[in-house]
Amino acid sequence: MTDGRPCKVCNFTRQKSYGVVVPSLDELKKKGCEFLGVNQTDLVSVVLECDGTIVEDQAYFLCLPFNTKFMLLHDKETWVPARKIDGGTAWMARESVLLEADVVDSSILAVPWWNLALQLKQDLASIILMSEGDLQSLVDAPCSELASALGFQEKKTVELQETLQRVLDRREEERQSKELLQLYLKAVEKEDRRQEEASTPSQHGAGGVDLPDGREVDSASGFMSRTLMVLKGKTSPETRLSTEDLQMVVSRGLEAMQQVLGWDIARTTTLLQACEAELSTRLKQIRAMQSISSTQQDGSRQEESAAMATHGSS
Repeated sequence: MTDGRPCKVCNFTRQKSYGVVVPSLDELKKKGCEFLGVNQTDLVSVVLECDGTIVEDQAYFLCLPFNTKFMLLHDKETWVPARKIDGGTAWMARESVLLEADVVDSSILAVPWWNLALQLKQDLASIILMSEGDLQSLVDAPCSELASALGFQEKKTVELQETLQRVLDRREEERQSKELLQLYLKAVEKEDRRQEEASTPSQHGAGGVDLPDGREVDSASGFMSRTLMVLKGKTSPETRLSTEDLQMVVSRGLEAMQQVLGWDIARTTTLLQACEAELSTRLKQIRAMQSISSTQQDGSRQEESAAMATHGSS
């Protein structure tokens, strides 16, 4: 058996770190899970603490020097570089010193927004990909602690949190607008069906003569029989037609509808004008709802772009 190799293992926050002597990569995982309080049945990966290089091969593990520091990752944990603080002035050319986890307030490392803040510090554009829950965590984070994690001044951090809140508000408004538009379209569809059902005549007319069920298409006009019956009705037939039928009537024009209905010019003109007005009203309502949804989507994208532009130089 290979002799044990002294090394160190830590968790993704570097808050916990232990020295171990293990002969293999598998044994490192086993002991690391035990020391760090991770369930050994969970899927874990091992990376180098210094640069995040994945260690998954026993031969590579054995080539590493003694006292190498490894990081154990599980679930959705990811490697991030250690924070650095300037160890002296530039002219003295002193090396920066790593701010190790044992000098970082453990209460800060334990909070859910900590990794999000580090991710944001590396790439501000990652705001766009964050879920609403992630954004809310950053908004709710204590301003001073978030500023420290990001390396921002508190004023800039306040502005960032306000921007993130506006992004959340925009997303909520966009969702509500979409729901409202869907409800409206469903209501229009339901009303069209109700009007069609109300306009459908009974199966038997006066004297017991069988009438068509209204679903057959009249070969001469191209309209369904039921639609023709509605058009020839006496009371506001335009309100009882579906939007599709209204569009068909309007597109046919005066002369064609005269032939279809067998009416004079005046009566046919009155019907066409009523159908055009009804169709225009319905289309305006639909466009208005679509405009609300589009405006909210554009606003959301502008807010997210503004967040990156405002803090990109920080």
